[in-house]
Amino acid sequence: MINIVLFGKPGAGKGTQAEFLKEKYHLTHLSTGDIFRFNMKNETLLGQEAKAYIDRGDLVPDSLTIKMLEEEVHKNLNSKGFLFDGFPRTIPQADALDAFLKSKNWEITATVALEADDEILVQRLLERGKTSGRPDDQDEAKIRNRYQEYNEKTAPLMHYYKAQQKFHEVNGIGSIAEVTERLSTVIDHL
Repeated sequence: MINIVLFGKPGAGKGTQAEFLKEKYHLTHLSTGDIFRFNMKNETLLGQEAKAYIDRGDLVPDSLTIKMLEEEVHKNLNSKGFLFDGFPRTIPQADALDAFLKSKNWEITATVALEADDEILVQRLLERGKTSGRPDDQDEAKIRNRYQEYNEKTAPLMHYYKAQQKFHEVNGIGSIAEVTERLSTVIDHL
């Protein structure tokens, strides 16, 4: 079983690359954003609980996010592996994910970070915002705030996974095919 955490700032290409990686390596793609939206749209108990936090303007607590993620893993126990996208975002989340996977006698195989210059990513998101309809991709100040959040909360995970010798950086600039090839080279050598 191969379990990969895909990192990268907004606009780095995580979603695009996740599509290729899940097909090539037969992985189950677990995007926390997609999981939240599914649970809230279908008004599951966990979705209703998450919506209550969001409606109050609060962050969904790690414990609830982890419960949703665990449910998705349990739905896919026959998977050849998982591609975690958008989770973990903090060290406590990484600890919780490690503990959950350990309870299944699994572990994170590797973490891969798509690296790119902020200025290039800002332009990518502003371009995407013209067609995506996502308001958070249309406001440069909001984009830069998202990068600040990433630097403060998610970037420390690089050290967490480097200490476990499970961290790999991949240049996220270039054509989709070029970036996919770089990612494949890393994964093929795990």
